[in-house]
Amino acid sequence: MKWFRHTHDRPRKILLLSKRWLAIPGALLCVCALCLVTTLPAYVTASAPQRQLPVYCVQRDYKVCSLTFDAAWGNEDTQELIDILDQYNVKATFFVVGDWVEKYPESVKALSDASHEVMSHSNHHDHFNTLSAQEIIDDLNACNDKIEAVTGVRPTLFRPPYGEYDDHVISTVRGMGIQPIQWDVDSLDWKDYDAATITQRVTEKVGPGSIVLFHNAALHTPEALPGILEYLLGQGYSIVPVSQLVLSGEEGTDYTIDHTGRQCPLS
Repeated sequence: MKWFRHTHDRPRKILLLSKRWLAIPGALLCVCALCLVTTLPAYVTASAPQRQLPVYCVQRDYKVCSLTFDAAWGNEDTQELIDILDQYNVKATFFVVGDWVEKYPESVKALSDASHEVMSHSNHHDHFNTLSAQEIIDDLNACNDKIEAVTGVRPTLFRPPYGEYDDHVISTVRGMGIQPIQWDVDSLDWKDYDAATITQRVTEKVGPGSIVLFHNAALHTPEALPGILEYLLGQGYSIVPVSQLVLSGEEGTDYTIDHTGRQCPLS
């Protein structure tokens, strides 16, 4: 009887042992699969194409910045802004809409005569995200034709209307040899904040390589501008047009643009 039980128990133990050994490779496969799943997003992220960004600011190791003004509708303060900037011997960049150029060619000429940059802000201030590549090209060429006809200089910079863009907007614009420009300091003057608030926003946020956004027809910008200029100049800032601030050359060869839109030299 004992011999019978003995011969019967041995195969059962061997069978149980075999099942345990077989379970080990299965468990290892599960662990490997889990590791692959948990690390997959990192590989996907690393291999995903980098988003196309305009220039928001420029890496600089000294105090320099640019003041920019968008001109799309009104023209009440353009000459006053020219006079204030001239008083402090500061040159700025004005991004103008083609329709605005047609309506106020004398102001465009006054900006150019005062040695301010006149660059493109689109032809009709459309939402560029909704346009095809060819529509973007046609729009920018139409605006640039109008500006060049008045100033004699063809724009090399572009600010998207409403600050809106996506990859196809930026790649199309750069494909035309034009640099898209945003800003890293927003005065929010279009919200009709008082001069003190506008001044505080700019002076607290500006830094080396900053691009500051104003509008030519904002209610309190002419009132705020002298104090902002005095602060910047008093802090040792050089104020230059955007074309003198941005780095020249080709992206990926001469400079990169990081995830914040900061343009950085590669050398």
